[in-house]
Amino acid sequence: MGRSGKPYADGMDLRQLRGFVAVAGTGTITGAAHQLGLAPASTSEQIRRLETSLGVTLFERTPRGMRLTGPGRTLLAEARGLLDHAEAVRLAVTGQRRKVRVGALEMLAATRLPGIVRRLAELRPDLDLDVTALPRHLLFSEIARGSLDAGLLLDSGLRIGGLGFTPPPELDFLDVGEVRLVLVAAPAGHDDTLLVTEPACSIRMASDRMFGLGVKQRELPGVVTVREWAKQGAGMALLPDFAIAEDLAAGTLVPLEPEAPALALRLVWLNGREEGLRDVLYAMSSSAQPRADRDGSG
Repeated sequence: MGRSGKPYADGMDLRQLRGFVAVAGTGTITGAAHQLGLAPASTSEQIRRLETSLGVTLFERTPRGMRLTGPGRTLLAEARGLLDHAEAVRLAVTGQRRKVRVGALEMLAATRLPGIVRRLAELRPDLDLDVTALPRHLLFSEIARGSLDAGLLLDSGLRIGGLGFTPPPELDFLDVGEVRLVLVAAPAGHDDTLLVTEPACSIRMASDRMFGLGVKQRELPGVVTVREWAKQGAGMALLPDFAIAEDLAAGTLVPLEPEAPALALRLVWLNGREEGLRDVLYAMSSSAQPRADRDGSG
């Protein structure tokens, strides 16, 4: 039954909606079946029955996978909210605690998530929070599949991907803090090389935006390696505050000019989720404002 008390559609049930959302997230019947713990034939049958009950085609079957049609995109936005609502009803009836699954870039999971978890525990003691560390591309993939409720990453600007990466569609976001970047080098002098991380790293993207591609660079594997090379005078580096706080205090690294713009600590999730989940995500920052209030969008 829908929230109005009327049937969703003849023969349409929550299992079919879960199968539909899983196929939309993974892009394949096989991927969705693996996520749901079903045989591919069972998942395919769920989609066929759902399309029959609604009288529309929800997916285009292409050599590269399943692509949503117009009606499919319309149903996806509604289906997520219906499944969220069904889960909220189940928890209310059974008295179980709600579990929220959040993924984060590894360096954020280690340094910034503990504070967010503490703040959420104070505001919402009725929740359990699961945390997973993933690189950005897997973070987006798991959010799209529904395996994660939200992801924590670094970004800039008023839209997701302002730092230079391409996000998947249908994401909403909330900025829950910021990460200050500092250009640093060894106090005894340094090589004029800019030490950078791999291209997919958020800190590397920020460094490229700040210095352009004309500066002499040396690419190294990760923030920790870049920091250690900088401490030994092998070059200068743009690094996040949480990675160099102890070195700045001890004087093993010193700040240089120019000052770098801070990055947003950004929580992202699929839009169309029910209000209860959005309220949980907003609770992760006592000072956060909904996106429409920040940038004037609707």
